[in-house]
Amino acid sequence: MLPLPPYGGGLGWGAPRARLGLAWRLIARAHAVYGLAALGLSVIFGVVRVVNFAHGEMMVLGMYGAVVLAQWGGVDPLLATPLVAAVLFGLGYTLQRGLINAFIARPEHMQFILLVGIALMIVNGLLMVFGPDARGTNVGYGFEAFEVGPLLLDKTRVYAAGAAVLTTLALFGFFRYTLAGKAIRACADNQLGAKVVGLNVDGLYALTFGLGAACVGVAGCLMALIVDVSPQLAPEYTLLSFIIVIIGGLGSLAGALLGGVLIGVSEALAGFFLLPSMKSMFSYALLVLVLVLRPQGLLGKRA
Repeated sequence: MLPLPPYGGGLGWGAPRARLGLAWRLIARAHAVYGLAALGLSVIFGVVRVVNFAHGEMMVLGMYGAVVLAQWGGVDPLLATPLVAAVLFGLGYTLQRGLINAFIARPEHMQFILLVGIALMIVNGLLMVFGPDARGTNVGYGFEAFEVGPLLLDKTRVYAAGAAVLTTLALFGFFRYTLAGKAIRACADNQLGAKVVGLNVDGLYALTFGLGAACVGVAGCLMALIVDVSPQLAPEYTLLSFIIVIIGGLGSLAGALLGGVLIGVSEALAGFFLLPSMKSMFSYALLVLVLVLRPQGLLGKRA
C-alpha cells in the first residue's frame, strides 16, 4: 500500500506507471458509479414509464447525506450507504405513491413540469441549508493506493467501484429471484395483465420508484468519496444519467451499465490524453453517434 503520487509532471522514472494507474482509476471510478446512477433512472422508466427529471437532484441528496454523516457523525461514506439508500427509498416511495402516481396517465409535459418542480425544490432547499459552497468528505484511506504490478490503484476508487458492482448485482438478483421483483417485471411487460391477475400495480410502481431512488442514493454516497458536492452539480448528473440511459437503451438495465462504461471510459481517456475540458464533448459525440446509427440505444428494443 503506497501513498498516491501527485498529479501532473515531475514523476521521474515512475511517470509511465503512475499515468497508467491514473488512467485506470479514472475509468474504473467513472463507469462503475455512473452506471449505478443511470441504472436507477432506467429502472424507473422501464417499469413506471415516467422520466425522473429530478434524478440528479436525488443523487446530490445522497452525496449530502454522506457528507453530513461523515462530518457530524464520523461515518465512512461506504458505511453510510445503507442508511442513505433507505432514506432515498422512503423519499422515492412516498413521492410516487402520494404525488407522481396521479400523473402517470397524464400527458408527458405535465409529468415533466411536476418532476422539474420537485428538482427545483430539492436544489433550492439544499442551497438554503448548506449554501452554495462545495463540501467534501475526508477518509483515512483517501491518499492511499494499492500497488498491483505496474498500476497504482487508489483505495477510494477501488472501494467505490466495488460497492457499485455489489449494489448492481443485488438489484439484478432482486428482479430475477424474488417474488416482488418478478411482479415488478410483470407490470413492466403488461400493466393490464398484471391488474387482471390481482397485482397491486400502484404499490409496485411505488416500490420501483423507491428502488431507483435508493440506487441513485448509493451512487451519491460513492461519488462523495471522489468529488466535493454542491447543489449546482444536480443538473449535470441528471443530464449525464440521461445520456447514459439513451446510449444504452431506455428501459434496459444492462444497457444502462454498458452506457456507463462507454461514457466513463470516453470521458476519462479524453480528459487524460487530451484536455479535461473536452470530456463532455466526447460524451455528446458518443450520444449523437448512437442516435444516428441505432436510435433505440445499444441494447434497447425498437418500438
